[in-house]
Amino acid sequence: MNTTDAALTPATRVLTWCLHLLVVGLLVLAAARAATDSRPQAGMVVAVAVACGLVYAVGPLLPPLSRSRRAASVWLTAVGALWLILLALSADAVWVAFPLYFLQLHLLSRRAGLTAVVITAAAAIIGFAAHQGTFGVAVVIGPALGAAVAIAVVWGYQALYRESEHRRKLIDELTTTRADLAAAQHTAGVLAERERLAREIHDTLAQGFSSIQLLLRAAERTLPSTAPKAAHYVGQARQAAVDNLAEARRFVAALAPPALDDTTLAGALEQLCATTSARHRLTARFHLTGEPRPLPAAHETALLRIAQSALANTVRHAEATHADLTLSYLGDHVAVDITDDGSGFDPDQLPAPQAHDGGFGLAAMRTRVVSLGGTLDVDSAPGHGTALAARLPLTPRAEHTTEVRP
Repeated sequence: MNTTDAALTPATRVLTWCLHLLVVGLLVLAAARAATDSRPQAGMVVAVAVACGLVYAVGPLLPPLSRSRRAASVWLTAVGALWLILLALSADAVWVAFPLYFLQLHLLSRRAGLTAVVITAAAAIIGFAAHQGTFGVAVVIGPALGAAVAIAVVWGYQALYRESEHRRKLIDELTTTRADLAAAQHTAGVLAERERLAREIHDTLAQGFSSIQLLLRAAERTLPSTAPKAAHYVGQARQAAVDNLAEARRFVAALAPPALDDTTLAGALEQLCATTSARHRLTARFHLTGEPRPLPAAHETALLRIAQSALANTVRHAEATHADLTLSYLGDHVAVDITDDGSGFDPDQLPAPQAHDGGFGLAAMRTRVVSLGGTLDVDSAPGHGTALAARLPLTPRAEHTTEVRP
């Protein structure tokens, strides 16, 4: 496994330095024993041990080693060649094979590292046997056991590292998803409040000013021509009512849902599916059925909010991978259907709605639909996904008639 220095944890840094110290210590041991025992080739052993140590010391200083397997292969080949020379001169060099196993397994690919370890172990066995003048189990077991331990340790560490990286990515994705959900809930709350204010202004102030204007116009017509001052004051009052009605309508327009600005309901729903697919691990697809017709603004807003709430619930609770959102114009009705392949639930066992739900619950959706003369149907079962259908009449009831968006 290749890791950069920046990615090393304190524990792996300690292990790396221990490996360096082990290599240096074993080279010093081979050189010291050759010198103290006054062997015939002591000078050569010391010189080769020093050369091997210098080449080894250069490796960690080369940045490409952590990123380029070719550079690592060249460096390991140089270190291995000097080690073979040292092994030919001194039997003590056989112990250097153990740290070499770890280097080969860490810096090379799995297949190349395993091959290099096998070759190094075979060279250590042959070299040690040549120095001992005999070949037996005792000669083989040391290098072979060391190679097996190194393989088990390195491959086990690599498996743990991969699992740790996988968990880290899952945690990052979970953090991102929670942030997106929090932002979506906040946005939904803000938009719901804007809608409420728009409805309040439309149903109270705007209607009141409109009524005042009509009453003042009627009073103005009934005033006798001999009362010019009264007619003037009535005219001023009527103009004030007209101005304030225009101001109230501007407030309502400013508080309209941004998702429907400069677009149709179909375009807003299609954009909602695209945004949901881009931000979450859910493929949301949009479908349009029938010929689009003009809808009251309240109908468009309600259907958009229900679609947003349903998809938010799918992302948050359903553990689904696919969802389909269909906008259908069916004769005298318009409908929005949302289906998913998630875990599903029992509609009869839903918890009571909480004040902090932010308008995402089924109760809030049903209240919104029923207030416009429509219906909301939910079909779901544990393990079988969910299908939600909101249906509204194309001709709104008189008490809910609002401006029709083109």
